[in-house]
Amino acid sequence: MRNRSLIPLRGNWADKRAAFAWNWPEHFNIAQACCDDWAQAAPDKIAITEITEAGDQDWTYAALKDASDRLATALASAGVGRGDRVAVLLPQSAAVAIAHFAAMKLGAVALPLFTLFGEDALLYRLSDSGAALVVCDAESLPKLRAIAPQLPALKAIFCTTAAPDARDLWHAITTHPPLAAPAPTLAEDPAVMIYTSGTTGPPKGVLHAHRFLFGHLPCMELTHDGFPQEGDKGWTPADWAWIGGLMDMAMPCLYYGVPLIAHRMRKFDAGAAYALIAKHTIRNLFLPPTALKLMRGTPVPAGVNIRTISSGGESLGAEMLAWGPLTLGAAINELYGQTECNLCITQAAGFMAVKPATMGQALPGFDVAVLDDMGQPCAAGELGEICIRKGAASLFLRYWNQPEKTAEKFWGDWLRTGDLGHVDAQGYFTFAARDDDVITSAGYRIGPSEIENCLMGDDDVVMAAAIGVPDPVRTEVVRAFVVLRDGANRAGASARLIERVRIRISPHVAPRDIVFVDALPMTATGKVMRRDLRER
Repeated sequence: MRNRSLIPLRGNWADKRAAFAWNWPEHFNIAQACCDDWAQAAPDKIAITEITEAGDQDWTYAALKDASDRLATALASAGVGRGDRVAVLLPQSAAVAIAHFAAMKLGAVALPLFTLFGEDALLYRLSDSGAALVVCDAESLPKLRAIAPQLPALKAIFCTTAAPDARDLWHAITTHPPLAAPAPTLAEDPAVMIYTSGTTGPPKGVLHAHRFLFGHLPCMELTHDGFPQEGDKGWTPADWAWIGGLMDMAMPCLYYGVPLIAHRMRKFDAGAAYALIAKHTIRNLFLPPTALKLMRGTPVPAGVNIRTISSGGESLGAEMLAWGPLTLGAAINELYGQTECNLCITQAAGFMAVKPATMGQALPGFDVAVLDDMGQPCAAGELGEICIRKGAASLFLRYWNQPEKTAEKFWGDWLRTGDLGHVDAQGYFTFAARDDDVITSAGYRIGPSEIENCLMGDDDVVMAAAIGVPDPVRTEVVRAFVVLRDGANRAGASARLIERVRIRISPHVAPRDIVFVDALPMTATGKVMRRDLRER
């Protein structure tokens, strides 16, 4: 198969940005590009290795194509057609890819859902999306049974194990004939809908076109240092129900023909992760910040040979970024984006000078700016809202059934991220906070990330989160919630950590007090829920 790389390795970052232009075809389907093309070119090539307690199973591209073709026929027989939403409620596994590809081959829309969602969360998303069908496992089936009477649009449930009130997924695949021909799709046709995590209000269905796969490729090639290369193999502990797990690692691996490890970790275990990486010679990783922070406190065993690491969702800080090359032998390249427009800024150590505490520069194909309250560009170093110009491949089509919210997301041609930050004269962006996370104290606008990163630099600190609490004089003062490592002595730790921030950043951002907790409230994607801390 021809080289699928979009970005030439030669030239500096400015040259790459200047030379790049989006050029996706008019007709395009993610299932064709990530599965069927490889099945034709290299049918026996390993696409996915699924790691389970029962043993490991290799899936070739030919096997993925055959299974997804047959499942597409089964879905069609259940009444699924073009534009219908097919929910995928499965843990990391080959079945996730098969279900996505089957839906896409019918011109339907794949709707990934997190298996740890409770009944209320599932009911909201399945009802709001009007999902026609759900593919699930036995563990999730009882939740679906409980809410199915409230889902009039739901036509069928396919389950990975036989059950009286669901169709057997694997039996359906083996007994239905392959799809005669996939539905023709345009690159602009809907392909995937991913719900936001709901940190700033009720979750919204973010509808993406088939072209949004292309929007993830420049970042993949550059943050993973010339990806793909001989011997590359990818894995992420992030669930494939989220855009980070699905599009920052899983789908790009399948697109480039890089073997992908599928392994569900019910709860992230750093030691088990290291063992998996060593045993299966995993070279390329997308690791959420929470996972990296836990790995930092765990000895690295022999046999770990990592080539590249990317991370996104929360800022890591200089100490964490320094730990990666020193201990793991690989730079940790931070990614920035959001469900509505993913992977637009990165810190790619192999191609740019790394500036600690920044997110890096805008990727080729993405026009990013910091705008003020009037929608005008901010001066270098001035705090404003990070915005992305329309035209990028990963930009969403719209929010599902929420035209007003879609309109509110834009300032003319600029998508508003809701994130505050600033950019320097060299084009390096620094994240400050979500717009609603900003702390206003004595006339200063304080972002929590810099405080949290400073606290994380202390050897005893595992996790940290900063919020503003009401103060009659200063409007707000900073309070930090801190998780200490096991065995750490709390005596004197509060004063030491406050002084650390005072000296290393500034007295005006130093926490007024510190609350030690056993754990921080987190979203399913590993982001700290500062709103929950404020409500305490």
